Amino acid sequence: MKIRRITATPINLTLEAPYIWVFGELDGFSPTIVEIETDDGLTGLGEAPSAAVAAIINDVLASRLIGRDAFDVAGAENVCLPFWTGVQSINDRNRIMAFGAIEMALWDLRGKAWNQPLYQLLGGAVRKEIPFTDYFSLRGDGPRKSGEKSPEEVADYCVELNETYGTTFFEGKFSTENPKVSLRILELIRRKLGEDVMLRIDSNQAYSLTTARQLVRPLEELNVRNWEDPVATIEEMRELRRHCLIPFSTHNIDIARAMELKVPDAIVGNPTVHGGIGRFIRFLGACEHAGIDFWCYSGDSGVGSAAYLHLCAAFGWIREPNQSLFRMQTTDVIEGGPFSPRRNVVSVPEGPGLGVTLDRDRLAACHRDYVENGSKNKYHDPAKPGTYRRLPLN
Repeated sequence: MKIRRITATPINLTLEAPYIWVFGELDGFSPTIVEIETDDGLTGLGEAPSAAVAAIINDVLASRLIGRDAFDVAGAENVCLPFWTGVQSINDRNRIMAFGAIEMALWDLRGKAWNQPLYQLLGGAVRKEIPFTDYFSLRGDGPRKSGEKSPEEVADYCVELNETYGTTFFEGKFSTENPKVSLRILELIRRKLGEDVMLRIDSNQAYSLTTARQLVRPLEELNVRNWEDPVATIEEMRELRRHCLIPFSTHNIDIARAMELKVPDAIVGNPTVHGGIGRFIRFLGACEHAGIDFWCYSGDSGVGSAAYLHLCAAFGWIREPNQSLFRMQTTDVIEGGPFSPRRNVVSVPEGPGLGVTLDRDRLAACHRDYVENGSKNKYHDPAKPGTYRRLPLN
């Protein structure tokens, strides 16, 4: 089975209301959807969390892969990323993510050719109901919703999720300039939903070490399950550990540094950031050996999210719930999407490969949004109207 065509399409995924965090407001994400067609009519799907990889795939990598055996994943990596030491030494990881999306699509093709779901190719399922958190934050006004402007409204939103979908796993932004506002949100959620709900928080490196130390005691009293990126560096996180019993997580994938400093307790990421599913599995094995948890972050379409589901089904070390913005998305590029957690879980797709099908009309609409409005991988500072800056890579 030979590769006949590769197409990378940058898209915009819009949130129903922009969430407010340390960088300002974010109203969506701009990933890239990859399609690999074979000479016998199959199409494999992949996704990278950056629109910038589309040009790398279309202009550089695709021509290297046309005519190659679609099952030869190692050979594809060798022609796309022949010098791993060099490519990993640069700050821009787009080249790695570009191949990661291609590699995901090659796994999808293999599953379709052999009529097996991806989790079966990875050794079988240890679970088929995959846990996710529902997200909360202060939010602005968006195309589908007037967002929650106060701690009381955020807490009421969480109560609504609990009553409608049975949600008891929550994660939210904890990065307001005045941390008392974020604390108030957690206090109200605890008061309204009780001690049994899981509360994880993400500060996106918003606070100084001094401020973070002052937040430790009230956060411990609120029984916070995990605190993501409370401070700017892993070195500061190590210092904060001396004062804090709450587990820490980060998007920083430097596992050697994490093992040396004994923080964080978990790494939150995406398989394409590592260069694809194969290299992610090796990274996950290193995490297990080091006793460092891993879970997946949010902001992907149903294609990338399906890969998360299969990986979580196949590997028991992904023990904690993954992040989810499914409820906040206005659309998706797969038929039947976005996924919708019920009682904290989403079932792994049972179809061949990733088990999802592109909705062509939705894909075209999301691509048109990108072409007409530009990338959403930037943030708006409400204090400086008309000013936008690039988002940092996770």
